[in-house]
Amino acid sequence: MAIDGNTIGIALSGGGFRATLFGLGSLLRLNDAGLLGRLDRITSVSGGSILAGVLAHRWKELRFVDGRAANFDSLVAEPVRRFCSRTIDIGAGLKGLLTPFRTAGDFLAARYDKDLFAGAMLKDIPDASLPGNPRFVFYATSLQTGRSLRFRQDFVADYLLGINPAAQVPLSVAVAASSAFPPVFSPIVLDTDPDAWREGSKAPELAPLRSRVVLTDGGVYDNMGLESLVDRVDLVLVSDAGAPFGIDEEPWEDNVLQLGRVRDILIDQTRALRKRWLVSEFEAGRKRGAYWGIGTRIGDYKAADPLAVDSTITGELDEVPTRLAAFDERLQGRLMNWGYALCDAALRTRAKLALSPSPGLPAPGYGLA
Repeated sequence: MAIDGNTIGIALSGGGFRATLFGLGSLLRLNDAGLLGRLDRITSVSGGSILAGVLAHRWKELRFVDGRAANFDSLVAEPVRRFCSRTIDIGAGLKGLLTPFRTAGDFLAARYDKDLFAGAMLKDIPDASLPGNPRFVFYATSLQTGRSLRFRQDFVADYLLGINPAAQVPLSVAVAASSAFPPVFSPIVLDTDPDAWREGSKAPELAPLRSRVVLTDGGVYDNMGLESLVDRVDLVLVSDAGAPFGIDEEPWEDNVLQLGRVRDILIDQTRALRKRWLVSEFEAGRKRGAYWGIGTRIGDYKAADPLAVDSTITGELDEVPTRLAAFDERLQGRLMNWGYALCDAALRTRAKLALSPSPGLPAPGYGLA
């Protein structure tokens, strides 16, 4: 599924429903350009994993012609938009607090399964070793090893624990683990056969961890999902709708309450370092690809005939909360349009791809000017 002999992959970042919808706009542009069906690898984190999960679940039903799926809207875009029109974080959070022996993450996974995945398992995603099927990688973070844990069609993997090809994981659980933002939805606990793990560290203290894996949001370790992408494809694409980091003039000074701010600082620094490294790799010519972020100015790409212009509206999209809360049709349309327009500009000017002309923004009734 290469382009001119080059393999291609995309990372869909975390950032709640705003990342889901911004990423949806990016995928819509890739589809219109005939690139969606040529993707070799799709990595995702948190809100991006909701989108990637629906895409993976529906992949075998998509009808591609020259890399474009004519039924993408009905099978992927419309279900995602319906889901993002509902508030799910409050209900799942309250049920987790009030229900003994169950967590908010359990209820989050149940909601994903009910509304999106209908009992599908990771192993039901089409085999990536067969032509026409990309590798899907959903990121979570291990609270035990401090490393990323990756869910794929064929196995679950942690750098220290190793690879487990026998794990039977519902797609809803993989997506919930990826989006289990602490402390509300975290942790998600994955029970596995400890004897099924291969190739991990032989350290004796790790042996008990292989039977009960404790997970939190993938964005705690890598909010853009880069680690399993950058060295595995020739053309690296990144759709980033992670939360901006703002000034807090009156931070909590309580020993416990300040921990949320400390968490946000650590996540922001990790994300900033990864982004700076990636952009420097692009600029030095060591990597080929494109990055576009929700806070990016489209004018910076200097693209001919851009599909949008920088405005007060586009600036405000970077301030949209990163919750799993209902987004109305107008906000959904604007997030999709912005992801679509930035993806178009980045692909043409940074990745140097000759794209087929765009038919127009996916939600034309919700302008960005």
